Amino acid sequence: MLIVQRIETDPYFNLAAEEYLLRDFSEDCFMLWRNEPSVIIGKHQNAMAEVNHELLRKLELKLVRRISGGGTVYHDLGNINYSFIRTGEKETLVDFKRFTKPVIELLVSLGVEARFEGRNDLRINGLKFSGNAEHVYKNRVLHHGTLLFSSDLSKLNQVLESGTGQYSDKAVKSIRSVVTNISEHLQARLDTIDFMNLLLHHIGRTHPNTKQYFFNALDYQRINDLVQKKYSTWQWNYGYSPDYIFAKEIRINDKIMHVKFMVKNGFVDEVFVMGTDINTIGQEKLKESLTGVAHDYHSIVSSIQDPDLIGYLEVKSVDELAKQFF
Repeated sequence: MLIVQRIETDPYFNLAAEEYLLRDFSEDCFMLWRNEPSVIIGKHQNAMAEVNHELLRKLELKLVRRISGGGTVYHDLGNINYSFIRTGEKETLVDFKRFTKPVIELLVSLGVEARFEGRNDLRINGLKFSGNAEHVYKNRVLHHGTLLFSSDLSKLNQVLESGTGQYSDKAVKSIRSVVTNISEHLQARLDTIDFMNLLLHHIGRTHPNTKQYFFNALDYQRINDLVQKKYSTWQWNYGYSPDYIFAKEIRINDKIMHVKFMVKNGFVDEVFVMGTDINTIGQEKLKESLTGVAHDYHSIVSSIQDPDLIGYLEVKSVDELAKQFF
């Protein structure tokens, strides 16, 4: 098994690296990696419904869609990600307990009573510290999981709080859990790098014939190609979301406007606006401005720059209006 050693913390690169190893290599692989603060969503989720997009913009966090299913997670440098990639018979590939076992073994050896609970969670005293997901490609499986070691849990909870709009869709919904950091339960003081080294040593000891592997120039070229063509694109991270209906009751001064979007491939296909006390010309201009626009803050800001529109709707600014559509 190849133990892939690297230090990149860009989420676009890290998720592209997983897919590259899954599809282009034949050897079994293991990786430990961390991301700069970012949000990672499951393949079949609605990117707009899962997070606080205003906070995402304020913190300048990247949102990236992975190729596996499951729910949305927050990453920072206090969160460790681990990836197993294995070749085998198709009927034996999906096995959450097999791939999470080394993590549990290490924690138990450190005096932490970690357990596998539910379908794919690891917990300490009922508190979740690891979520796991898998993706099968031909006769290979990617299993990856998060390990909350010393993450900013306050920020995690804030970022993963969705907006006030209502979304109707067939997307996979995240199930929120009360979480904990591993570091809070250790008897000995360890930092994130210490724990990563212990886990790497444990993997090497329990898996025969392991050898270290470092990406070469060709690997970097192919991974960065995948970043450019897929993982850094709006089309993959947002446009891939299942079609959905967005609805919200917007209060403007003492008036109420009901807005509904029909969104397909990330673009607003139809707009419905209703408000008995709202200027009718303003309502029509709003529908015209938003139809065909990406359901994205910056795209919407660009589409509603007409001063007459802002005047008819009696809002203070373009920004104030744009923030209402999430």
